[in-house]
Amino acid sequence: MDLGTGVFVFLCILAYMVWFWRLARGMRGPRVWPLVGSLPGLIQHAEVMHDWIAGNLRRTGGTYQTCICAIPGLARRAGLVTVTCDPKNLEHVLKARFDNYPKGPTWQAVFHDLLGNGIFNSDGETWLLQRKTAALEFTTRTLRHAMSRWVSRSIHLRLLPILSEAEEAKMPVDMQDLLLRLTFDNICGLAFGKDPETLSAGLPENEFASAFDRATEATLRRFIFPEFIWKFKKSLRLGMESTLSQSVEHVDKYLSAVIKARKLELESAGSEHDDLLSRFMRKGAYSDTFLQHVALNFILAGRDTSSVALSWFFWLVATHPSIERRILTELCSVLYTTRGEDKALWLASPLAFEELDQLVYLKAALSETLRLYPSVPEDSKHVLSDDVLPDGTFVPAGSSVTYSIYSAGRMKSVWGEDCLEFRPGRWLSLDGTKFEPQDAFRFVAFNAGPRICLGKDLAYLQMKSIAAGVLLRHRLSVSPGHRVEQKMSLTLFMKYGLFMNVYPRGLDPIVEGIKLLKPTSPAVVVASAEVGAVCA
Repeated sequence: MDLGTGVFVFLCILAYMVWFWRLARGMRGPRVWPLVGSLPGLIQHAEVMHDWIAGNLRRTGGTYQTCICAIPGLARRAGLVTVTCDPKNLEHVLKARFDNYPKGPTWQAVFHDLLGNGIFNSDGETWLLQRKTAALEFTTRTLRHAMSRWVSRSIHLRLLPILSEAEEAKMPVDMQDLLLRLTFDNICGLAFGKDPETLSAGLPENEFASAFDRATEATLRRFIFPEFIWKFKKSLRLGMESTLSQSVEHVDKYLSAVIKARKLELESAGSEHDDLLSRFMRKGAYSDTFLQHVALNFILAGRDTSSVALSWFFWLVATHPSIERRILTELCSVLYTTRGEDKALWLASPLAFEELDQLVYLKAALSETLRLYPSVPEDSKHVLSDDVLPDGTFVPAGSSVTYSIYSAGRMKSVWGEDCLEFRPGRWLSLDGTKFEPQDAFRFVAFNAGPRICLGKDLAYLQMKSIAAGVLLRHRLSVSPGHRVEQKMSLTLFMKYGLFMNVYPRGLDPIVEGIKLLKPTSPAVVVASAEVGAVCA
């Protein structure tokens, strides 16, 4: 190397180091390294990603910026990531400037093979059309009744017999697996009116369910690699890209057959179907591909979210006996006032809508679970044009904003000093008789703004039905030695499942206490009685 070349290289390195120093000085989050940006930190904390992000946000006051590559020309736009959980910033991104923060091309490219232009993966007019159609259906009472039928059948004919068998055999069950199967069957029934029966005796494998799971896992793997790498692997059908292609073909074939059969059925006089697929068919002349994507998007959105939330709920309840007692006291007091003293009548049929609506403490416990363990812990948006967030953070066009739902529920500045405690009472009125919803941008487990979850009420209905059905009949405890850890995924699964032992539930102490109080309102019992403390 001659002197001139050496001087040139030295000046280039010097210029880069000056540029990098200025870049790193403006980043308040995790350490940024030359060239590779924040990737070393991401890799180092991959197994505890959500807690690591929450720690960074606590140290920086709720917002920080970092870059995934420290390369001039890329770092301040395509490589820049703004991470936030500040409620004012969330309201700005998810509502006030909604149009400036779409899903974006990266997200859509990753999910396109599986979800196409469905509601979960689209922006603009394509999203708005589906949203309006779906919103009309989710407000109808018939859809609520349809969900109730599917859930009740799954609980009483499938889940409860499996738990009873485990109780008799003194064998642990993986509650996460059972709940995933149950919610998959329910959402398939609600989405396209067909039960895959994955929650059946012997827990059989179902080809459609297996293909859907493989396709979902392979799709999520794309987030690990830069876009050009997974697209190259896709062109050669290598590794997980081959798995994705085969699985999507299987899913498409299955749904294509369902759609063709449903069209023929709807053409028949007197044929009635109350599933979402049939409802979309009646609304307009949509292509089969569009209808497939509608069904798949609702399955993805409605399956894992409820089952994962319930898994964390059963774990939290099993490890907080006093909260379990209050839930049982409320359940028993509701049934005492609606069905009388005979416990056989309590267990003879599922809880009705009116009974479920009175379970305010159970709803509080489920909401508190979602605050601490949201089913979707992180989400991201693409920035269309330069903007400034309410806290003064500048976000350039082409960069991305990640909002940490997991962190939003764990900030002392928002939820108080006890933010890491499982305390359902924070969701109740002072007298403990009414459920008080939190601001949508403090509690974003169901998203917020125009994209707020359409199925929120149905999710609560399903979760309350399952929780009540199980807790009234069985006492669950975590199997000795079982490790409960988070799995690093777009959905907050438990890494090793949730293995629990099943025991009979004794309700007599609670019932005797309720008789003494002679309640006129279940909420009054829950608010005033400590009778549940004697429950085994």
